[in-house]
Parts: sequence; structure tokens; C-alpha cells
Amino acid sequence: MILAGDIGGTKTNLALFEFVDRQLEVHTQHQFASQEFSSLTEVIVEFEKLTSMPQIDAACFGIAGPVIDGRCRTTNLPWDITTSGLQKHLNTDKVRLMNDLEATAYGMLYLPDDEFVDLNPTGRSVDGNRAVIAAGTGLGEAMLFYDGTHYHPIGSEGGHSDFAPVTPQQDELLKWMRNRYPGHVSFERILSGPGIYTLYEFLSESGYAPQPASMLQISEGKDRSAAVSECALKENDPLCMETLRLFAEIYGAEAGNLALKTMSLGGVYIGGGIAPKILSVLTDSHFMNGFASKGRFEEMLRGMQVKIALNSETALLGAAHFAIDRL
Repeated sequence: MILAGDIGGTKTNLALFEFVDRQLEVHTQHQFASQEFSSLTEVIVEFEKLTSMPQIDAACFGIAGPVIDGRCRTTNLPWDITTSGLQKHLNTDKVRLMNDLEATAYGMLYLPDDEFVDLNPTGRSVDGNRAVIAAGTGLGEAMLFYDGTHYHPIGSEGGHSDFAPVTPQQDELLKWMRNRYPGHVSFERILSGPGIYTLYEFLSESGYAPQPASMLQISEGKDRSAAVSECALKENDPLCMETLRLFAEIYGAEAGNLALKTMSLGGVYIGGGIAPKILSVLTDSHFMNGFASKGRFEEMLRGMQVKIALNSETALLGAAHFAIDRL
């Protein structure tokens, strides 16, 4: 029996998997609001109350934060997670921690073709490194290193690298962002759930278009970034539509940066919770134009496969497979 987890700043998914006929099958699964708990161990205890928890053979957790020497202090949660602490609680030494994007990357290898949307029909299928980028609560980046036979997930904190504007409009955005974040403007400040509303505020204050009534009358506590997306997709509001266009353009540019840095000739995977919700925007030309506009390397990037993963539990699947593959 395998215990797998996907631990994020917003939610934590835990699942028990059985290994049957060389296939992983979900036995029990539950989702928890991360902010309601003070530690991962507390979540596991709650999970144990909801299921008849057997003795597990191995466990693996994908966590939104850097894993260093078997320890992770989560980026968007006040949690301190250690391999040793989980080994003691779960009564097994087969416990692994990995960055959530490492888990997402590994999970991509096990998704069927019908759980992807192809953004680049001219992309070629070749063996080679693959890049993974995922905008959600934050911005995650990872790669799948190809050794000629197998793929190995490698995490990063690339989402916190410096935002680099590539158009005059983005130049103005960076200047505006520096007033809000004078110490450091990262890609995550833009390419994330909160980042969508940040772009909306920039465009509104820049006088791009008047705010729609639905945004001016938004109720207290509603997710403002989700409201922007809804207003764009349902009302075709100019300000909200431009927000998503700009988001897609910058998302594509950073995905292209990651592809260059990792020489991901094997393709690029787009994960995270935002992409499936704004498919009509990302499948337009803005993302791919941002992705491929790299001067002398445009031809190489135009030849890469670029796919959006639709499965919201890719990281959980990746953690489970990573655990079983290393038993």
C-alpha cells in the first residue's frame, strides 16, 4: 500500500494506492484545506480518522517548496516537514519528500494522450529532456532529465526568478510592479492565481479600459482573479480579456525561457490549475508567440511539443509512482 500526497498552499490531497497487476489503483482519497492545519502530520492524522489506515509500504509527498536534506519549509504555509518525522509517524523508513513540481513532472509520464491539449501542432515527438511549468497558487517549474533510457524529475524554484519584460507594455508593467514589490519582482507575482488580479489592477490603473460593473460590484471574499477570468470568458469585457491575453503572453515567454535553459527538445508540459480554466485563451496565438519569440532559437522552439495537462491530480499520481518505482 502506497500513501501519496500533493501538498500546496491552498489544498492538500492525500491518497492510498494499491499496486495491482503492475498498476496503481486508488484505494482511498481525501482533500483538505491546508490553511486549517498547522502541520502535514495533523492532516495525516485527520486522513487516518477517515479511513481504515493499513500499514503502508512506502510514502511520497510532493510539496510546494524546496526540499533540502529531507526537509521542507513550505513556501506558502507555516509548515516544517521532515522525512524523519514522517518516517516515525508512518512507521516506515520508505518515505520521500519531493518538490510538488517534481511530482507533477513525474506524473506527466503516466497521463494518457486524451488528458492533454496540444498547443503546438507542428511540434515533433522526440526523446529528450522535458520542461514542466505550472501556474496555480504560485508558479512551479521543473524538468524531466532524460538519460537515454529513463526520465528523472528535477525540481527548481525558477518561478521566483526575475520577471523579464519583452514588450513596451511589459516594460511599463515592471515599473509599476517595482512600486509594489521594490525588493524583487518575480515571475510568480504575475504568473499565479493572485497574479491575474495584479495584471488587472495594472491595466486598470494604466487606463487601458474602464472596469466592468461585475468587477466593481464584486462581493467581499470572492476570488478576484477568478472573477477576472469569468468576466473575460463570459462577458468578453475588454479590460478582463486584455488581462488574460497579457497573462498568456508572459506565461508563454517564461515557458520558452525554461525550455531553453533545460534544452527540453522532448517537449514542454503545462500543469497547474489555471491553464485548464482558460484554455480558449492559451490555445490562441498569444502563448505560443510568447513561447517561441526567442530570436535565433525561434525555429528550435517552434519544433517543440507544448501540451497542457488537464488532470488536476497529476502531482498526486506522480508522487505515488515515484514511491512505487523506488521501493
